[in-house]
Amino acid sequence: MQTRIWALAAAGKFFEGMVVFMGGIALPLVAKEFAISKAQHGLVTAASLAGILVGASLLGGLSDRFGRRVMFIAEMALFTLFLIAVCLSPNFGFLVAALFGLGLALGCDYPTAHVMISETISSRIRGRQVLSAFGFQAIGALFGTGVGYLILANTESVQAWRWMYATGILPALVVLGLRFTIIETPHWLLARNRIDEAVRATLRLLSRAPAYPTRLSLHHEPIKTRDADRSGWAELFSPANRRATLLASVPWFLQDLGTYGIGIFTPVILTQTVGHTKEHATSVADIVQNDMIAARGAAMIDVLLLIGILFAILLADRLGRIPLQIAGFIGCAAGLAIAAMSSAFDGMTATIMIFGGFMLFNFATNVGPNAQTYLVAGEVFPVHVRAKGAGFAASFAKIGAVSTAFLFPILLADIGTEILLWGLVGTSILGAVVTYVLRIETAGRSLEEIETA
Repeated sequence: MQTRIWALAAAGKFFEGMVVFMGGIALPLVAKEFAISKAQHGLVTAASLAGILVGASLLGGLSDRFGRRVMFIAEMALFTLFLIAVCLSPNFGFLVAALFGLGLALGCDYPTAHVMISETISSRIRGRQVLSAFGFQAIGALFGTGVGYLILANTESVQAWRWMYATGILPALVVLGLRFTIIETPHWLLARNRIDEAVRATLRLLSRAPAYPTRLSLHHEPIKTRDADRSGWAELFSPANRRATLLASVPWFLQDLGTYGIGIFTPVILTQTVGHTKEHATSVADIVQNDMIAARGAAMIDVLLLIGILFAILLADRLGRIPLQIAGFIGCAAGLAIAAMSSAFDGMTATIMIFGGFMLFNFATNVGPNAQTYLVAGEVFPVHVRAKGAGFAASFAKIGAVSTAFLFPILLADIGTEILLWGLVGTSILGAVVTYVLRIETAGRSLEEIETA
């Protein structure tokens, strides 16, 4: 059961990486089909992130009320429905609405998938298991880039972007069906005073042959001191939880400014800086050719996301969340600085610097803030507001992601790549400082121990 829960949570992160980062490859074809402006470019890339912003709090927080399992199933049903809608979009407005709907489902997954794992796994390996599932976001990003390239290599149709998104429909239906087979978490059941159900759920988590243990007794606190009086959104900003809320939210916001800006627009930036693309592509063939060049470069860079998350999985429970997050922010700043300085050089030197800078950024963000902010947000809150806290942190972070996604194409045109990258260097340094000031280390501690600290 623990393995099944982990795998189904990992699938949700895979779909997020695939859909969000595939958008950078699909965007030129979407722009051609619907003849959209620069501002509308931003709407396409920001729509799913705006949905995540709303969904993480609005839907993800509902798992504190209705249960982790119910929302875990509901989010995948919504994802599948809106993914089909994206593929069938008849016009630009419908596409933006469908992408927003995808984001709602993915946003719900941020807190729900985390607590599904963290509330059903041993404290000793909690960080490793949560981050290994989260790492499938990077696999999804790489898969989305690869699928985009393969489809572009076999068609010159402006409709190719629809087939990119369609590749996720059947896997999403399979995952939806399997999510009906899992249990509710014992932590949530205990918080609701559903003791007998919590015992049965725990025994299923511990199921083995021969059966051991055969009987179980769980300690719990009455609901009136936990859920009934202290489960509202205001509890996140109470003296007991304010520091946790700031630590979970602010560094994540600063991290998303860079990760989503660079992640989504890596193909666009590479098209503008390297790759021998046609400057004024007008035909579908020219657009596809430019897109393929950018996709190849993006795939090379995205491999570092995987390497980074592997290091995070290995080190999070050994070195701690906070040291990795601080070091990661510093690494992000260094990588972006190298990429920014590439504008002072020509030819192969500039190409090596921008590829090297982006590779360092992708490695550092996934070993550090991109992984650790997600992990910390699901650990530092008490059980009765755990999903709300993680959901609020994800929503606050996505304010940065949405702002970046919407403004990035406009700023790229108005102020240029170099100034934009230097600005992100500054936000990365600020992220390291904020993490150090607000630090709460959760590695090696049980959720109960963190809750009562």
